[in-house]
Amino acid sequence: MNGTAGSEELSRKGPIRSDDWAAHVSRIRDDKDQAAFAELFRHFAPRVKAFLMKSGADAALAEECAQEVMATLWHKAHMFDPARATVATWIFTIARNRKIDALRKQNRPEPEDLPWGPAAEPDQEDVLTLQQETQALGQALAELPPKQRELIERAYFGDLSHSEIAAETGLPLGTIKSRIRLALERLRHEMK
Repeated sequence: MNGTAGSEELSRKGPIRSDDWAAHVSRIRDDKDQAAFAELFRHFAPRVKAFLMKSGADAALAEECAQEVMATLWHKAHMFDPARATVATWIFTIARNRKIDALRKQNRPEPEDLPWGPAAEPDQEDVLTLQQETQALGQALAELPPKQRELIERAYFGDLSHSEIAAETGLPLGTIKSRIRLALERLRHEMK
């Protein structure tokens, strides 16, 4: 079989069309259909690997992630919802998340790399400078217009994204971004 769109392969439930990926996932979910999985694997595994390599992963990491993505497809086919995404979107989202997880794992310090014992005491001069900067920032924040100050507080102290702020306040995203940008410019000017 050549794997082109429209090609067919027999499975226990009849022909599988290679261009009907949702049906393949259903057959994996319902019947653990190995022929459907093999077809999906042949089509998507090389594409997932290429996608990961184009997004910066080395060949070994891309291969490992592609294998994990396809294993996830086999084990979690029941989680696919065709009303929310296409099979390709679902698979590539899994791939993206696997890559992020793998990169985080690579960047995590090993226990032997973590510092032990109490941290060194900061110099008094550094402490005094930090206190003065904190007071100056507090004063600069207090002098911001209330609408700008509120958005800065939500974004930086509330750790909310611009989209989350928009959802909470009902303000347009562009307005939020503009106010935050203006507020940050004012703060930078005041902190000089």
